[in-house]
Amino acid sequence: MKWNSILKASMGALVAIVVTEKASAQMLINGAGATFPYPIYSKWFDEYAKVDPSVRFNYQSIGSGGGQKQIMAETVDFGASDAPMSDDTLAKAPGKILHIPTVAGADVLTYNLPGDPKLKLDGPTIVDIFLGKISRWNDPKIQTQNEGVKLPNTDIIVVHRSDASGTTYIWVDYLSSVSKEWEKKVGRSAAVQWPVGLGGKGNEGVAGQVKQLPGTVGYVELAYAKQNKLPYADVKNASGRYITPGIESVTEALATAKIPDDFRFSMVNPPGEKSYPIAGATWLLVYEQQKDPAKGKKLVEFLNWAIRKGEGMAATLDYAPLPENVQKRVLERIKTFKY
Repeated sequence: MKWNSILKASMGALVAIVVTEKASAQMLINGAGATFPYPIYSKWFDEYAKVDPSVRFNYQSIGSGGGQKQIMAETVDFGASDAPMSDDTLAKAPGKILHIPTVAGADVLTYNLPGDPKLKLDGPTIVDIFLGKISRWNDPKIQTQNEGVKLPNTDIIVVHRSDASGTTYIWVDYLSSVSKEWEKKVGRSAAVQWPVGLGGKGNEGVAGQVKQLPGTVGYVELAYAKQNKLPYADVKNASGRYITPGIESVTEALATAKIPDDFRFSMVNPPGEKSYPIAGATWLLVYEQQKDPAKGKKLVEFLNWAIRKGEGMAATLDYAPLPENVQKRVLERIKTFKY
């Protein structure tokens, strides 16, 4: 009886040692940044753990501004952003940072109104809401675009991001493209001086505020609106059609984008009858010259897998995959990494 107890204890200790050794042998790759692609990145990291159990990804969803700061400071192995880094910022980096586009998604206008009506809005109306010029839900500019919808005579409460955000960059890039006034007064940036409204941290924070507060309007990536069961508006595009945000309409917008060699591009307010007008790409930010050869090799292996296999998972989470011709270009760029 005593020997059985000793044997069991010994076996338990042996299992614990094996588990500990396996955990310590697993390489940890750290990343931080955009909340916009967090749902698809989480999926990729979970799936990739089955492909290569020797590596684990730790991704902090802190916003694009945080992702850019951390890759600049070299405190992470990769950053993530839905706003491309500026020439000035890239010039200050301690090494050459490459933009690796992954997927595209939609910024949607979401709101909290009785009955969750389906709204239609054009760009100038959205601009006026976020400038504070339209402050009541039953304003004629909203009502005339939504015949048959009973809109309340209540205040509009704008919710925006409080952190530096690529989702914000896409949103204000669009507002600037349809309004000279917005471009002049507020402009394009991951962090702007908002004329009106309440702040929320991350896509999660904005979605949470809109869900809790009646009369609110905000902007989030499509997946967050769907996860929180929030309604979102159809938006009039450059062809004059009201378009529902979704994989098909974002794919249409992406197909019209002019993508330069460095992969930094905007795709808001594109041509095309079926294009959704408030969409953008998201990028992984990685140093071309990897300091840690072992980590560099694993990171390149993951990037190749993400483009070859991960793109096929994008649609299940309401992201548009990169077109095949762009995927090929990205795979060629990945070959330039040095480690």
